[in-house]
Amino acid sequence: MNRSIRGQVYENGQWIERIMRFPDVIYNAGSPEKLAKSKEIIQKLKSEIPFTTHSIGNKWNVSERLKEAKEFSNYLIPTEVVKDADHFFTFIAAFEKVVFKPIDGRKGKGIFFISKKEDHFQVGKDATNTDYSKLQLIDFITSKLSTGTYIIQPYIQSVTKSGQVFDFRLHVQKNGEGEWVITTIYPRVAPAGSIIANINNGGYTNYLDPFLQQEFKEEAFNIRRTLEYFSLALANHLDELQMCHFEEVIDEIGVDIGLDENHKIWIYEVNWRPGCPPAFYLELDVVINTIQYAMYLAKNQKAVREKIKATKKQYYGEQRRTPIIAITGSAGKTTTKAFLASILAKKWNIFESKDYWNTTEHTKKHAADIQPSHEAVVLEYGMAYPGVITEHCAIIKPNISIVTNVGMAHVGNFDGDIKKVAHAKSELIHGMDQEGILFINKDDPNSKYLETDQFKGQIVSIGVKSDADYRAYDVSYADNGMHFKMKLQGQEIVFFIPILGEHHVYNALNAIAVSDHLGIAPLDIKLGLLFRKPPRRLTIYNCRDNITLLDDTVHSHPEGVKAAIDVLSNIGKHRKIAIIGQMRELGDLREEEYRKVGEYVCEQEIDVLITYGFRTEEIGTQAKGKGFPAGNVYHFTNKDKLHELLSRLIEKDDTILVKGASKTNMFETVKFIDQTFR
Repeated sequence: MNRSIRGQVYENGQWIERIMRFPDVIYNAGSPEKLAKSKEIIQKLKSEIPFTTHSIGNKWNVSERLKEAKEFSNYLIPTEVVKDADHFFTFIAAFEKVVFKPIDGRKGKGIFFISKKEDHFQVGKDATNTDYSKLQLIDFITSKLSTGTYIIQPYIQSVTKSGQVFDFRLHVQKNGEGEWVITTIYPRVAPAGSIIANINNGGYTNYLDPFLQQEFKEEAFNIRRTLEYFSLALANHLDELQMCHFEEVIDEIGVDIGLDENHKIWIYEVNWRPGCPPAFYLELDVVINTIQYAMYLAKNQKAVREKIKATKKQYYGEQRRTPIIAITGSAGKTTTKAFLASILAKKWNIFESKDYWNTTEHTKKHAADIQPSHEAVVLEYGMAYPGVITEHCAIIKPNISIVTNVGMAHVGNFDGDIKKVAHAKSELIHGMDQEGILFINKDDPNSKYLETDQFKGQIVSIGVKSDADYRAYDVSYADNGMHFKMKLQGQEIVFFIPILGEHHVYNALNAIAVSDHLGIAPLDIKLGLLFRKPPRRLTIYNCRDNITLLDDTVHSHPEGVKAAIDVLSNIGKHRKIAIIGQMRELGDLREEEYRKVGEYVCEQEIDVLITYGFRTEEIGTQAKGKGFPAGNVYHFTNKDKLHELLSRLIEKDDTILVKGASKTNMFETVKFIDQTFR
């Protein structure tokens, strides 16, 4: 090979073809899509000649890469690829104002700002707003998804004192010494009425110092220094990641950021081909840095390769303590695990146990499946007898533990003594890392029996009614979920969970508390709470004639039955029907607990009570004794006869709860109602 290349040279106003020797460096300004057509040639050239300007990927790639470091992941606006219209509506239920845009969009094109109003949605593009009904918006979202991949983000706005939207462009390059320098930082201001500051959409630029002085007064100097530090730190970090993942270096990025009302930085976009700034006569500055860095790269290839090698060694050599999180409790283990795993998976590669895989045999399988690449482990530890949780901890010792509550589940296996249940739950406290962190429910009266006196680690409390370390307030029912507020990292945050019931707010609180301790940003926690709900946990079926069916047929114990009745009472707008199956492992407390449930049904003003299974008639008897209409109480031990009644009894606008332990197969009743009234 003679290391020659056929090319064209611009001389005296025209292009002349010439055969030349290989260049010392190649300025790589071509798009990856076009270069892919000559992949073999490009790879050959890269093996011989240093290239400048390597691609760091599209918006999604950059976002995923920045999640690797806590330092910068907290500047990212939570982002998800939109799967379908249902996914979109769950997201907007939590954030109310969102940005919907193509994953590979450029120059502000194709961006929609969508907000939820009382009875409709508003879709904004450029300076135009259009009102949509939910059905119209479903069609709109579906049609966009059919054309390509879209992402969704909460809408975080930077606004001037006069009400105009703005952002900052941070343009950084490497210089002739191979070091990052700031080429320019400048604000871009959207025209009046628009919410896009991009120059291609009518935005205009301004000088940095006068703009900061006008908008931030005495804070102007500090904000400028913050922007400068952030520009260089982010460039260095992305450069390190490029070295570690691709053994390449990058030399130029343009970062678009916003400042919210608290002056917190949010990254909107990172571009690896930012081009020349559109004003201020900075083209020459960009060109000078480009040429000087190309000369540095041509002369210092060995030093660059050594730097890549050293960076990789340091990056992969740093080890952090892996959070191993175990969850136990009489109720809420699976939902708490699902919430927490959903949040942590937004940032890390996690190991999550499957739903209901909580026996010691499952934990042995988990121990074999957990890999060094897992950055967090989330497990649930079940128990029905003393000693079981001790065995869990002997197999995998957690350093973070959650006890959701101490309730009546399996109390029959503990001589009907709640203190003995608490003693068994306390095996998690004794078996975990004694310098670890324990999360407990301050509102749960039986959690006071947990054996925490000898625990040397940190104890963190959650609650709704108590003044806990992490407390939710203003809890309310929403469409297909719950809203609540809490103070987190100095801010009041409104959270949404896509599952009904105040008891699930406690499960979410445990996940929020652990995630906050692990350094996850509030908006990322908010996004993670939009989880994949475990099946048959107050799942809603919308049947014909406005009939609503609630399926809660996985577990059944007194606290869970009351919680499900609360949901029925809150969401039922017309007639409310409770179908309650047998509760197991209550031992000698069965009749007493059944009577308490009967009283609770009466207190919550349920309209029709149907019981199914051995001795469950005690529930109806107690309800009638407290004034429940006798003609609205039914009891069955034969499921076919129960279903025969339901086919006659259920009417338009009814809301029906089916609650029972999985072993009583109450899900058969759910299927019957769904099929009969489909």
